Amino acid sequence: MSWLDEGVDSDGERYVEMRRRLVSYFSRRRCPSPDDMADETLNRVARKLEERGAIIDASPARYCYIVAKFVFLEYLRGAEPRQASLDNVRGGADALPGPASVYADEKPFDCLDGCLRQLTAYDRALILDYYSGDQGTRIECRRQLAARLGLTANALSIRACRIRSTLEACVRECTGAP
Repeated sequence: MSWLDEGVDSDGERYVEMRRRLVSYFSRRRCPSPDDMADETLNRVARKLEERGAIIDASPARYCYIVAKFVFLEYLRGAEPRQASLDNVRGGADALPGPASVYADEKPFDCLDGCLRQLTAYDRALILDYYSGDQGTRIECRRQLAARLGLTANALSIRACRIRSTLEACVRECTGAP
């Protein structure tokens, strides 16, 4: 406590304030249990103080935020990725996390469907295969796709980028977006 108070006895007010700020930090990042993550951050800081005796590399608040960042990154690494296919999004406004108003408008999805139909069968298959799979298997799927098409990974990436740009322009034109 004295380290967090920086030599001035605050009767624990600095600790309570730091904990409140950490809870706010984790809440802004939409963590499921910001209180627990704030406690974990402060526990790690306390353990480091026990090991070292003092931390002079950074101010107490800055050091707590540095540790909080690592706690948050560990949470992200362990969290299940939230992905949904286009079919899931079309299923309802609550299929993906976020404001319902973002998914309530079906026009961009209808435009995307129409733009996909305008592509050649080869380009349509390439772009759909390129973005298929989940985060963990996507790299391997893309390697296999490149090998199947007789392309290098870089050439495949460039083709997918060009097709994506074409689709984005088509959807923008269809929706009237800038």
